[in-house]
Amino acid sequence: MRLDTILTPERCYCNLPGVSKKRFLTTISELIAEDTPALNADNIYTALLAREQLGSTGIGNGIGIPHCRLADCKAITGALIKLDEGIDFDAVDSRRVDLLFVLIVPAQETHEHLKVLGALAALFHQESFCNKLRQATSAQELYDIAVNS
Repeated sequence: MRLDTILTPERCYCNLPGVSKKRFLTTISELIAEDTPALNADNIYTALLAREQLGSTGIGNGIGIPHCRLADCKAITGALIKLDEGIDFDAVDSRRVDLLFVLIVPAQETHEHLKVLGALAALFHQESFCNKLRQATSAQELYDIAVNS
């Protein structure tokens, strides 16, 4: 999977304030909706929060991959975020999360959703990749690291 097919520099955020899980989900929903007019911030937030209520998408080692499927989503859409400080995300290892990849997938793309999630999880389990992201100082640098890995 090539990240440049689902990620843009405009949907990369470096040192975004985290505050809390719900506040993060609100903020990122608004940012994605601003960049992707076909998507509605309230719908994104509601779907991401509903998914989190099923079980945390914090996969450990400071990584979170919040994701959902939306009827009004026309193409797989991703956002990469490095928080200024880690937040409690109810991760499997109880570690605070500071790197997140938000994934929004068209409702009918169940197979593709799982395929992309698997690829993202594998990528974020690479310590060298995560270390590079944590050292990034700009959104463009985050994007460059992500699409060239």
